[in-house]
Amino acid sequence: MMERAMEQLNVQLNRLTRSLRRARTVELPEDNETAVYTLMPMVMADQHRSVSELLMNSKFDVNYAFGRVKRSLLHIAANCGSVECLVLLLRKGANPNYQDISGCTPLHLAARNGQKKCMGRLLEYNADVNICNNEGLTAIHWLAVNGRTELLHDLVQHVSNVDVEDAMGQTALHVACQNGHKTTVLCLLDSGADINRPNVSGATPLYFACSHGQRDTAQILLSRGARYLPDKNGVTPLDLCVQGGYGETCEVLIQHHGRLFQTLIQMTQNDDIKENMLRQVLEHVSQQSESHYQKILTSLAEVATTNGHKLLSLSSNYEAQMKSLLRIVRIFCHVFRLGPSSPNNGNDMGYNGNKTPRSQVFKVRQGQGTRRRDPASVRETRVSEHTKHSLQEPLELLWHSLEEWLVLISAELERNRSDPAAGADIASLLLKQPLPEVVMETAGTYAQGEDVISMTANRLSAVIQAFYMCCSCQMPQGMTSPRFIEFVCKHDEVLKCFVTRNPTIIFNHFHFLLECPELMSRFMHIIKAQPFKDRCEWFYEHLLAGQPDSDMVHRPVNENDILLIHRESIFQSSCEVVSKSSNEKLKQGIAVRFHGEEGMGQGVVREWFDILSNEIINPDYALFTQSADGTTFQPNSNSSVNPDHLNYFRFAGQILGLALYHRQLVNIYFTRSFYKHILGIPVNYQDVASIDPEYAKNLQWILDNDISDLGLELTFSVETDVFGAMEEVPLKPGGMSILVTQDNKAEYVQLVTELRMTRAIQPQINAFLHGFHTFIPPSLIQLFDEYELELLLSGMPEIDVADWSRNTEYTSGYDQDEPIIKWFWEVVHSLTQEERVLLLQFVTGSSRVPHGGFAYLMGGSGLQKFTIAAVPYTPNLLPTSSTCINMLKLPEYPSQETLRDRLLVALHCGSYGYTMA
Repeated sequence: MMERAMEQLNVQLNRLTRSLRRARTVELPEDNETAVYTLMPMVMADQHRSVSELLMNSKFDVNYAFGRVKRSLLHIAANCGSVECLVLLLRKGANPNYQDISGCTPLHLAARNGQKKCMGRLLEYNADVNICNNEGLTAIHWLAVNGRTELLHDLVQHVSNVDVEDAMGQTALHVACQNGHKTTVLCLLDSGADINRPNVSGATPLYFACSHGQRDTAQILLSRGARYLPDKNGVTPLDLCVQGGYGETCEVLIQHHGRLFQTLIQMTQNDDIKENMLRQVLEHVSQQSESHYQKILTSLAEVATTNGHKLLSLSSNYEAQMKSLLRIVRIFCHVFRLGPSSPNNGNDMGYNGNKTPRSQVFKVRQGQGTRRRDPASVRETRVSEHTKHSLQEPLELLWHSLEEWLVLISAELERNRSDPAAGADIASLLLKQPLPEVVMETAGTYAQGEDVISMTANRLSAVIQAFYMCCSCQMPQGMTSPRFIEFVCKHDEVLKCFVTRNPTIIFNHFHFLLECPELMSRFMHIIKAQPFKDRCEWFYEHLLAGQPDSDMVHRPVNENDILLIHRESIFQSSCEVVSKSSNEKLKQGIAVRFHGEEGMGQGVVREWFDILSNEIINPDYALFTQSADGTTFQPNSNSSVNPDHLNYFRFAGQILGLALYHRQLVNIYFTRSFYKHILGIPVNYQDVASIDPEYAKNLQWILDNDISDLGLELTFSVETDVFGAMEEVPLKPGGMSILVTQDNKAEYVQLVTELRMTRAIQPQINAFLHGFHTFIPPSLIQLFDEYELELLLSGMPEIDVADWSRNTEYTSGYDQDEPIIKWFWEVVHSLTQEERVLLLQFVTGSSRVPHGGFAYLMGGSGLQKFTIAAVPYTPNLLPTSSTCINMLKLPEYPSQETLRDRLLVALHCGSYGYTMA
């Protein structure tokens, strides 16, 4: 024992002596595991003197592998660029080719991180550049991935095979092309890399360059003789470029392989390729020059014509050919509107992102054109009227065939009408006539007993839609082509026959009706006869066209996108924030937060609309007055008592338009006449009853009776109250001296009605409509009548408890057979209508039910049914709600009486001010 103690004491004294001599308190522990963690931070900091001193008399194994990846200190030095420590370790016998658990040597790590000096030293000590890691990667793979060309030049002279493959069969050239490292690609090619070497999937370096849109890399490969090869699945480099929308790379491919231009055009018929990507590519290619522009449009027109004639052939697949034709025409119109750009100097093929304004394509004047950015080399590009028409010339063949069909059908309809005894259906008659060639081609395919309209209406209507699109792209935005208007008027009878037989044609193909009031008026009676639901879907389809998909509530990027509302002054603060907000952002979505409250989400948005709609009709603002029955509201003719009344009317229009846009309901019911004003429908004397029932009766009496000898002595003027003073107002010029007679009494009644219901409040109506039309175009809202508009804006006025219970879901342990659920619905049945509204508002944030009932209740991300979730019961616990998901969190009350009591407390105390619960 004594001897062992003395031995330990001597060891400690020796350590103390060495420590004092070296002026350090740290010595290298004797075991490798502890020693390596002492040395590692010094190696990382390249403190080579300290490392050298610690290793001087140590038995530490410099090749000791540690950690989960089993790396040595040489790996650490190479990874961190600690050159001096790396050399020291190599001199001490560190193995430059030692591989960690992933198969990486120190050279791999030095190459990956671009540690040039470390790479040089490792090579001096015979590091093997051809060693692959577990993924098959060599040091040159790492250099190629990161584009370290300078280091690659030093390394390739030590490489026996520059085309060594990784586990996926990819060489350094593959990865350099994928990442677009031009100088690295050149270096590898100069070093003998195989330019056409495929990987295990058959993908060549050119394929890799195109898959990531590396235009310059693809240019190098093609100029060096790279072959245009598909992979093993038949996917070509051009396919990859189009799928990614890489227009510049497509242009390079077409430059070297001209046959690919027609392949690109044919891709417009491939439904698997996204249309927006095709547009992007063709847009770029067309921008290079006027010749590119013309060639693309002519080719697209030819393909569209071929597809259109296939569509008119009854032997073709209607759905496939219809989608293909409309897709090609949409792309054609998109490119047509752009016009070509002038090319730049240099190697960027002239693409500078500029687009010829649409007006330069449609109407070219001297001096117009898109100019190059380089002012020293300015060249104007113009599209002549002759060129503009010639670009669509191939399509004229299709329009001619369409015209022949419609004329033929019209003639046979007329023959049937004049000779009903003929008895044959139209198809039979057609088959007996000498038909145009295109008709003869398809006539033999008619099914026995099926008439030509049934067989062709959808096909012809799709071609009509294509015709409209092509006509429209030649016109300034918002204008309908006179040629197309003339076409519809000429074939009005046949088109009406089509939509009468098959009304879905209106919604599928006759979109032009929404953009041209003159044409819409011809078909309005047919459209109004269609189901309300179908018109609603058509309304929202076009209203939201072009808007990105998003939740109903916009999740803003920053605080500036949130509508921050002061609850105590909700009308004024809302008016202020809405006026400052971008209309486009408001269309994309709404985020509302009440000042001083945490709640945000769909429930808060619905609460905002609900409270604000009540404020709009607040008598303090004098904007609206109650109707005679006290349940509906009409603009106040004396609203000018409020100096800001017209601004407020415009704001009220914005709120109702915004609510309709986002399918939110408002807690307002207007008079029928006001709904008519919104829709642009003329009012009539019956509408007067909403504000003055007795006066409406008097007007009715005048119309129903002969007033010739009654001596009424009425003139075309009326007395009206203006702020307490009676003023006589003429109904038309000189009206005060024009007597009302039996002959003109109908005109008198209409003019009186217009004065009371329209002229007296015309400025208010105009201001309201200005705000409303900010979000809802007049062409769309006219799809509905005044009763349907009320349903759209305010929902169903009554709550159907049976419908409510049928469309309720249960979660967290509840189901419809639970006693507490039965108690709940018994309580709801016993509530007053007002209490039911409070309950609905408490759970959903809205006091209204959408058209169609509870099955169409909206949540934060679309349709969301009313839901009841179980919550453990504790005494006095109140129900809570999550308004964003329409969920009532109902505690498991012990009795129906307790449930009723707690529910009513919650409703009367918590209907406003939702939180994030």
